Amino acid sequence: MRIAITTLGCKINQYDSAVIQSRLVNQQNCFVPFGEQADFYIINTCTVTDRADWEARQLVRRVKRLSPASRVLITGCYAQVNPEQVAQLPGVDFVVGLNRLDDLARFVDAAERQPDGIGVSVGDVKRERRVQVLGARELPGHTRAFLKIQEGCNYSCAYCIIPTARGLSRSVPPEQVLAQVRALAEKGFVEVVLTGIHLGGYGQELKPKMDLTSLLEMIVERRLVPRLRLSSLDPREVPQRLLRLMAQSDILCPHLHVCAQAGEDRILKRMRRNYDTAFYRDILTAAREALPDAALGSDIIVGFPGEGDDDFCHSLEFFDSLPLTYFHVFPYSARARTAAAELPGQVLRRIRKERARRMRDLGAKKKMEFYRRFIGRSVPVLVERAADRESGACKGRSRNYLPVLVQADERQINREVPVAIEGLEGSWLKGSRVEGLKGSNQHGSCQQSA
Repeated sequence: MRIAITTLGCKINQYDSAVIQSRLVNQQNCFVPFGEQADFYIINTCTVTDRADWEARQLVRRVKRLSPASRVLITGCYAQVNPEQVAQLPGVDFVVGLNRLDDLARFVDAAERQPDGIGVSVGDVKRERRVQVLGARELPGHTRAFLKIQEGCNYSCAYCIIPTARGLSRSVPPEQVLAQVRALAEKGFVEVVLTGIHLGGYGQELKPKMDLTSLLEMIVERRLVPRLRLSSLDPREVPQRLLRLMAQSDILCPHLHVCAQAGEDRILKRMRRNYDTAFYRDILTAAREALPDAALGSDIIVGFPGEGDDDFCHSLEFFDSLPLTYFHVFPYSARARTAAAELPGQVLRRIRKERARRMRDLGAKKKMEFYRRFIGRSVPVLVERAADRESGACKGRSRNYLPVLVQADERQINREVPVAIEGLEGSWLKGSRVEGLKGSNQHGSCQQSA
């Protein structure tokens, strides 16, 4: 069959889609781009907002217009949280919840023989206590490999449906993580990104209990891979021990994405976040002191219920004062069955949109200021397969997450090469390879170019 798959939502969903695709590829099946004619369409959904559900429904209508005789399978968080609603959507043939890869493959294999009627397979994530070890995957368009080591979340943030969709926090045992990282390095991957729904909660339910920093120490001590990167963490999951390890290691990339969500204490309390702005400032200050050249990112929600003009202005001033490199900004969008959807003081859509624009403008300014610091310096860059359409230069990322354009040939792809940064081209730095220097610098630091 010709199979097409598309993904809505986060990196974890992208990882899950890569796992699905690797499972279904065989001599009988081939994958085609989602916009093309196919026999079978898989939509891996998000349900973080009501709009995310709407986007999934729109995709079903789109593929049925494109290919009326095709079969459609819905999986992901929307399928897990609301399988009855999904099963009733016109054009949907199969509904598969999270972490049910065998059932998904069975539905696909039996698609041509399946009689009329909806096939549904959704389990109770509240009972899940283990993570299905699916291995590491290279996401489309990425040279880095992603490894999911944790699933679920024990927090109860007022705006979030993810604990309902993904269940309680649970972790891949450390010996299995080490084996997966080692296998990736043996396959030639230079960088591995550790991911999870609540990565900072890693290991708390394991017996014996452990934490993320302990796992990182094990990987670093064994030198299993040249570059190791972390996905997002909560503020209370960035201990001094982690900062020291990152500063001392030439394996751990100096890059931390620490989710703030809001810059005003009253709003943080309404969100049910377990810290205040003073705590967040202390974490960012400590991170910048320990890692002067690190990329420091954050997620920010604007227009949360009850956020007035003064609250937003305070939040804008707060984030402007922090040593952050970049923001991911989200205008609040209600999600049914969350506490925030029932809160008074819902903010008008046009106001949310305008606040998001202003916060993104601030983030763009801070990012450019950070990038300009590295003009005239040399940084080790992992050259990726993707190329810039206009210049033809290869794209790459430094250890501290700088996006860099550099002229390179096939021999440099998936290798770390030293690049002298010469200037900016749009939202990318550009530079030239430096002959005679090693590709990686101790502690991920940067050197002055000759």
